[in-house]
Amino acid sequence: MTSGPKTLGVTSAISTAEPKPLDIKLSNDLEDVLRKFDIFEPENELNERINVLQQLNSLAKQWIIDLSIQRNISRGIAEQVGGKIFTFGSYRLGVHTRGADIDTLLVAPRHIDRVDFFSTFFEVLQSHPNVTDLRAIEEAYVPVMKFHFKGIEIDLLFARLALQSIPDNLTLGDVDLLKNLDYKCVKSLNGCRVTEDILNLVPKAESFRLALRAIKLWAKRRGTYSNSLGFLGGVSWAILMARVCQLYPKAAPATLVQKFFLVFDQWKWPTPVMLRHPEDIPSANLPFPVWDSRNNPSDRAHLMPILTPTFPQQNSTFNVTVSTKNVMAQEFKIGLGVCEDVFSGKTDWNSLFEPSDFFHRYKHYIIIQAMGADNKEHLEWVGLVESKIRHLVGNLERFLCIESAHINPTGYSHVDKELYPFTTQWLIGLSIVRPSDSNQPINLDLTEPIQRFVSVVYQAAANNAKVTESMQVKAHHVKKRQLSEYVSPAILKQGRKRSKKSSLSLLDGSNTTLGSSFNDSIKSVNTSSTVVVPVERGEKRLSEVQSHEPAKKPRSDSENSTTRDVSRDTENVHKNEDARGRPDNQCFS
Repeated sequence: MTSGPKTLGVTSAISTAEPKPLDIKLSNDLEDVLRKFDIFEPENELNERINVLQQLNSLAKQWIIDLSIQRNISRGIAEQVGGKIFTFGSYRLGVHTRGADIDTLLVAPRHIDRVDFFSTFFEVLQSHPNVTDLRAIEEAYVPVMKFHFKGIEIDLLFARLALQSIPDNLTLGDVDLLKNLDYKCVKSLNGCRVTEDILNLVPKAESFRLALRAIKLWAKRRGTYSNSLGFLGGVSWAILMARVCQLYPKAAPATLVQKFFLVFDQWKWPTPVMLRHPEDIPSANLPFPVWDSRNNPSDRAHLMPILTPTFPQQNSTFNVTVSTKNVMAQEFKIGLGVCEDVFSGKTDWNSLFEPSDFFHRYKHYIIIQAMGADNKEHLEWVGLVESKIRHLVGNLERFLCIESAHINPTGYSHVDKELYPFTTQWLIGLSIVRPSDSNQPINLDLTEPIQRFVSVVYQAAANNAKVTESMQVKAHHVKKRQLSEYVSPAILKQGRKRSKKSSLSLLDGSNTTLGSSFNDSIKSVNTSSTVVVPVERGEKRLSEVQSHEPAKKPRSDSENSTTRDVSRDTENVHKNEDARGRPDNQCFS
């Protein structure tokens, strides 16, 4: 008896239909549009990346040899202990863009540790003529060194294996390699291990790559690409697309993009997205923590869990907030509408990549500014400030009348670069509704959450010896008409071309638009005083929002409901994954 085709994923496929001529044509059209955005790297630049990685690998091996000799290991043995640079992330997946960074991992034998990496190897890089903008971030969740090598941006992690030597043909898939390692090394290794598993869990790698390139470009153009600020990072988008590939294993890239929006427009969050059964993930009975919504209350609070397919499996989206989840839900709906128009011939793929209307969606914004005295200070300071912004978003969400605090993940230069040469700015758009039981003007004072945010930043800075007194962070309110005093007019014009049909009308009905009509009634919002907001006709009330969306304070079980009917096949996927993903039914070992 012959067995059927292997099923990838936690459920069977929705459709195994072969691509139709229209699907192939639209896939070719999609690739043509992507090329117009200049995201494909030409061969000469790709070869330069390979050359840089080879040089970095040689540099790391020589460093390990020299350090081994210093530790009284004979030269003959030292030259055999090895060491290896691995790549992961978008470069390893084959979806990196021109000018993108390369995620790398240095794997060393057991007599080389992380202290050596951040001290003596840092010095090796610091003295190398081709290395610039070198900085070490030891306090990061996954400690990393960032630098440019011949102009190519490199993020370099470190892991020490419990092995005497690291052969050139070493792969990292064997879970036994995690034995006797500290958790920081495990986290560093998981970047490579997750990337390899994703590639092994998709049925057609080339279709996956082209579709993922489209989704990554869409996410960046629409302002939903940033793990640190509460949206999704590269690995999360890759896992989502890989899941769609499993559900439609023979689909052409254009179809995969359309199905991507269909599936995740209807997804019943917080049902987790998984690429394989937890019981199918080898663990070797190691004690490292895994995502477990049944036994870990903190995991149960995650809003959009997207689980890595490798032990120890983790949620790659733990930074997602109520506001960023709502923004992404609306963008999925808009994207689905555009794709339906593409397939019906009403528009082309360029419409999918129109920039976000963020600067036209709100009447009021909070602007955050990070300033340094020079470029080196600025690089250090921006990363620290950015890592704390999601705390401000979370505090703003606690206001009952703030429906959404929408952070734009792009950091913008100040419009006056001569006066503010080393300044990065982020903006939060505010969408506000009036409590349903009130006909009185509301008082909105944002002083406390902003002061708390600034305090958190400076407290973190006090623990960082590289932060100086000249580094400043400021946050204050601005009205829409004042944005031109801070952001380039060319940037402010972006997002105006999208038609009402393809954006706002898609959000009517069961969903509430972020730019509610109540914004028109706000006279002023201040970060240092109480503000009076008058009552006006036609304004949106909190009860109207809650009749269509689950209450945010506190969250209710109704948050898992979908906003419109789905096909029977998609419902079956939800039923199967929901049974595995809800706290009452799922246990990750």
